[in-house]
Amino acid sequence: MRRILAWLAKGEEGHAMTVPPLLAAAAGAIVLAIGAANDSGVTAIIGGIVLALGIVAVPVVTHMVVDWDLYARIEKLEDKK
Repeated sequence: MRRILAWLAKGEEGHAMTVPPLLAAAAGAIVLAIGAANDSGVTAIIGGIVLALGIVAVPVVTHMVVDWDLYARIEKLEDKK
C-alpha cells in the first residue's frame, strides 16, 4: 500500500496531487446542496465559492506539480543539443 501511495504521489501523471482540491470541491458541492435544500442563502453561497475554488485549483495544481517538471526536463534536453 505504501508503495502504491508513493507511486501515485511521485508519478508524472499527478493524480494524487489533484485529490485535495477535488475533495474541497466535493465538500463545497455538499454544502451548496445543503444550503439550497434548507433555503439558506449564506450556506449556499459559501458552498458555491468552495466548489468553484476547488474546481479552479485542480488545473493550477496539475500545472504546478506536473507541467513545470516536464517542461523543465524538456528545456534541459533542448539545451544539451
